[in-house]
Amino acid sequence: MRISDISRLAWEQVKRRKVVTGLCMAGISIGCAAIIVALSIGDSAQSYTEREINRNFKMDEITVTPNGGIPSQGGREGSGASATDAKLDPGRLTAQKLKIVQGLQHVTAAAPFQELGYIQMTTIDNKITDLQLIGTDLRLLTKYDHRFKQGGPSDLVGMAVLNDGATVGLIDTETRQRLFEQLNTDPYNNKLMEQYNSLSMLPSDMYKQQVQLQSYDPASQNGQSLVSSPLQIVGILDSGGNPDMAMYDKKIYVSLETGERLVEQLKLTNGTAGQKDVYNSAIVKVDSTDNIVQVEKLIQKLTLTTSTNLYQKEAIADQFSMIKKAALGIGVFILIIASISIIVAMTMSTHARRRQIGIMKVLGANMGQIRNMFITEAALLGMLGGLLGIVFSYLIVFGINKLIGTAGMGMGEPLVITIPLMTLPIGIAFAVMTGVLSGIYPAISASRTNALTAIKRD
Repeated sequence: MRISDISRLAWEQVKRRKVVTGLCMAGISIGCAAIIVALSIGDSAQSYTEREINRNFKMDEITVTPNGGIPSQGGREGSGASATDAKLDPGRLTAQKLKIVQGLQHVTAAAPFQELGYIQMTTIDNKITDLQLIGTDLRLLTKYDHRFKQGGPSDLVGMAVLNDGATVGLIDTETRQRLFEQLNTDPYNNKLMEQYNSLSMLPSDMYKQQVQLQSYDPASQNGQSLVSSPLQIVGILDSGGNPDMAMYDKKIYVSLETGERLVEQLKLTNGTAGQKDVYNSAIVKVDSTDNIVQVEKLIQKLTLTTSTNLYQKEAIADQFSMIKKAALGIGVFILIIASISIIVAMTMSTHARRRQIGIMKVLGANMGQIRNMFITEAALLGMLGGLLGIVFSYLIVFGINKLIGTAGMGMGEPLVITIPLMTLPIGIAFAVMTGVLSGIYPAISASRTNALTAIKRD
């Protein structure tokens, strides 16, 4: 008996026993759909979580700082430092090293983010706020997932870019001073707190406005402030997240040339402020998180210190790996229950088809051929159940996405469950394997049927 004959006979039995076929397919399809949906939810949730964490924690970025473990001999480039002094201080983050980093493979952007300190910003209508001053290449801000809500970058001296948080909570000096005094006197006054919180969340239109920065003069005996020359706000960055959280992140970005001027005017001494072509921080953007480790090792060879948030991705992968394994176990358990129904159904089918088996043996069919026919029949049941399970899984995922879309996800991009193509063969493989394993015992039982006894009894 050829394989095609065995397959044809098995298919005829599957078509003829519609009730048994339907019940077995239903059990397998549920288990197959459970596996596919569970793996799809796990993959989609992991991808969504990684995107959100990458958006907030920038896992595809490397923060580069000077290597503080190497003794510094002092000396400042641009202020009379000699080549010997530079060699004695190899741990510095210089423009030359940054240029080397920019040429590395997989690096899409590398820019200095010179942290110049926390200062006060004053508007022309005498409103103030505290923010962080950062010197960088304003033209590269969009390379670091920043989007301009208004305006754009400029390389002119005296231009500045505010993030969305810096436009929130600007309070005039008198009101701010009065609130602080009242809160110091009565810190548990809820009305005062509500008034302060509402003012702290009040947005201001800062685009194309002029501002000045001020800091306390360390040489002054009576606490006088140093005030910078006016800065023109040429762009506002979109917060890209929860606007209520933006008020806690206030930054003003200026070009490196503007930063040098502000260092002189405000006598800033934070880190490497005032040292030409020497930075206290830089951020390197990598094309993929898969290349982070490779690029980080190359940067460390330049005697620089690096840090990343890649551990966040590893922690998420470990957590979702456990979830996927648990979900896979649930699906396998359902398939085991389905396999019991297949064993019972095919064992009953064996008893009902004893006369057929006996006639096949009389006509020359051996034990192996009869066994193969029953196993093929079970495999067909598994495959049909798997195909039906794929249909069920798409319907289930469609319903879940509808439910999520109706409920809403709050901020950020919505979570959309998708079925990866790789999960489909996994589901089919489990379904066919369940059918084959379930059909082994009935197949052996059928192959051992005594031909003459079976014909006489029936």
